[in-house]
Amino acid sequence: MPIDTGDTTWMFVSTGLVLLMIPALGFFEAGLIRTKNSLSVIMQTFSGLGILSTVWFIGGFTLVFGPSMGGFIGGGDFFFFNSVPVDDALPQASTIPGVTFATFQMMFAVITPLLITGAFAERVKWSAFFVFIIAWSVFIYYPLAHWVWGGGWLAQLGVFDFAGGIVIHTSAGMASLAAALVLGRRKNFGPDIMVPHNIPLAVIGASLLWVGWFGFNGGSALASGGLAANAIITSQIGAATSAFVWIILSWKRSGKPSTTAAINGAICGLAGVTPAAGFISGQSAFFLGIVLGLASYYAILLFKEHWKIDDALDVSSVHGVTGIIGSLAIGLVATSLINPAGPDGLLFGNPMQLPIQALGVGVAAIMGFGGTVAIMKVIDRTIGLKVNEEEEDVGLDISQHAERAYVY
Repeated sequence: MPIDTGDTTWMFVSTGLVLLMIPALGFFEAGLIRTKNSLSVIMQTFSGLGILSTVWFIGGFTLVFGPSMGGFIGGGDFFFFNSVPVDDALPQASTIPGVTFATFQMMFAVITPLLITGAFAERVKWSAFFVFIIAWSVFIYYPLAHWVWGGGWLAQLGVFDFAGGIVIHTSAGMASLAAALVLGRRKNFGPDIMVPHNIPLAVIGASLLWVGWFGFNGGSALASGGLAANAIITSQIGAATSAFVWIILSWKRSGKPSTTAAINGAICGLAGVTPAAGFISGQSAFFLGIVLGLASYYAILLFKEHWKIDDALDVSSVHGVTGIIGSLAIGLVATSLINPAGPDGLLFGNPMQLPIQALGVGVAAIMGFGGTVAIMKVIDRTIGLKVNEEEEDVGLDISQHAERAYVY
């Protein structure tokens, strides 16, 4: 098929929207932690944009989307974007330039490891962060993305993931749980250190994330038109209903509705609807959003308050639990009436799609959790993983970057 200018324009816009999500993630996280560490997470996300874009350009794209080698990893045809067409398309996206597809996918490869920064905020050395995000990309994200999106063995078995519930949110969420367990708790773990220092900044970050998610999910249609439109409305409804649930639950629990609950609820809905956005109807997204809101809210209470796991910004619940639920929802309520290239779920006559989705989720969870433990253990035994107690007291802004977020 010839290059379509409308599809290409939409993918330019979508690429920019997903890029916007990366600094937005930094703003969101920075506002929800203590002042003395706020700049450190902005530095991690912004520097990660440069580091991981470079790694993707050098070898990431070819390892994910190069010709499959036995279904396990891509071949080396596209190192340094060599042979990625500028005026022609690739098989994965037949109406846009190959380089546009590669650049859009770059943004996914960048943001995925950076989600984990919310779990280890306030206690990881920047040098350890630098090594971790590269190693995690090479050994976890690239193989998993190839297996699901690059024609690998999970795709061949029929696992579907529209925009990243398995490849991104399940893997990063379980990696965050592993990171929290490996690192242990922050000093003086408890409510006193969990007070957001700048809620308006967090709201700005969440707002930009919500806007960017239209490119994240809508762009995953890889074309303009009805499928992109459906992905956007399901994303909006999933986010809105999940936020609604969180607002009600926070109001019920404390007697006052919480701003942080509202923004966390929206992010939970967006993350959870991501894998299913191009396979389900708006009506299904409504009910999915309710389930996502309830599950993520109570998962945080379980992990943080009952099990005392110090996932600083609850990535394991906000992204991991929701990514799992949304990915399994494909096996229940996906319909080829929405996307003829997609599957039908259990409620539309295909009971086998649910166990197939469960397999994909299980593989991503094991990869994310087990791989993260292994990478962090190696880093800890070589260059060291965690800041010392004095550096933690001073804060990462000063101890790691010799800068302050605010000068009074």
